[in-house]
Amino acid sequence: MRAVKYYGPGEMRVEEVPEPSVNDTQIKIKIAWCGICGTDVHCYMHQIPFTPSTVEPNKVTGETLPIIFGHEMSGTISDLGPLVDKTRFSVGQKVVVEPTIGCMKPTCAACQAGTLNICPMTGSIGLCGFGGGLAEYITVQQHCVHVLPPNVPLDVGACIEPLAVAWYAVKRSEFTPGQTVLICGGGPIGLFILKCIKSIDPTSQVFLTEPSQIRRETASKHGATILNDYSAPLSTTAPTFSSPSSDTQTSLSYLSSQILSYTNKIGVDLAFDAAGVSSSINLALQSLKTRGKLVAVATWGNFAEVDLNLVLKKELWIGGIYAYTGVHPELIQAVADGRFKGLDELITKRIKLEDVVEKGIKVLSVDKSESKYQCSKCNNL
Repeated sequence: MRAVKYYGPGEMRVEEVPEPSVNDTQIKIKIAWCGICGTDVHCYMHQIPFTPSTVEPNKVTGETLPIIFGHEMSGTISDLGPLVDKTRFSVGQKVVVEPTIGCMKPTCAACQAGTLNICPMTGSIGLCGFGGGLAEYITVQQHCVHVLPPNVPLDVGACIEPLAVAWYAVKRSEFTPGQTVLICGGGPIGLFILKCIKSIDPTSQVFLTEPSQIRRETASKHGATILNDYSAPLSTTAPTFSSPSSDTQTSLSYLSSQILSYTNKIGVDLAFDAAGVSSSINLALQSLKTRGKLVAVATWGNFAEVDLNLVLKKELWIGGIYAYTGVHPELIQAVADGRFKGLDELITKRIKLEDVVEKGIKVLSVDKSESKYQCSKCNNL
């Protein structure tokens, strides 16, 4: 079969590889769609900690590079291991994969609690080994597989994995209808947070800040109130408080003043950081009401510079989430119930498997305005 193999930063290609077969407890899936994640793009540009190297295997999978890539996948069941629960799974069912993996050691409190996402060795199928979704087939353990209801199409199914990050963030925030929200960052996860908020309260007031005009337009179409200071764009570098950037400080003040104006000088109830830059964190702190909540969702490449005096003086709560745990069934049901409108509109391009590198990864590495790419086997197009 064909698969996208990752050899390290700057080296990824489509190759012929052996088609996998199931063991006793595995399910074989014929891949229909697989999203290209920001993490995939980052791996193409830089080595990231939990991916293996050519000499250092991943601690969970035991695999070294090259590995098959892709973790946002959907498809149909093509084979079942003899010990797979036949009351839950059958050949031909539409499914998605929950790719999070952990060490599963009896001494690991996180794994024993079922929270593989916070295992010290946590990782993902398609980033650490065990096959990947950018291939024609994959075999995975049955506990990783979730059946899609008949009315959820497979291309939308491939959005479930990143949507689960957003759903989990909103769930952990304890958002309730009527609360006001700020989302910093309008990339795929920021947009999915917006969709999750609107799935709970379609009339909620959600503010969003994002430097890309295309992403701002998309967020506006999906119900966000867009904040942006066009004369002084929000900086993507951390501000230095001893010698602040006038552009950054002007932009932060301008944006937070807009929020205060919209909220009768109270501020928002909740803020989500989906940008991963210090300026977005500080905007959130400035914009929150007293005793408001900030949920950190984006991963960081370095340390943040944060005005903690705002946290103290306003008695703010700051928390973080890492990926997700235990939310796939309720999220899939919410999608099936029609609570998410226009998810397919967030898929900006559908490409063939053989075009993943040239028309997917490389394009996304230089153009951050695209929301979400998905690719398919060519014979499924």
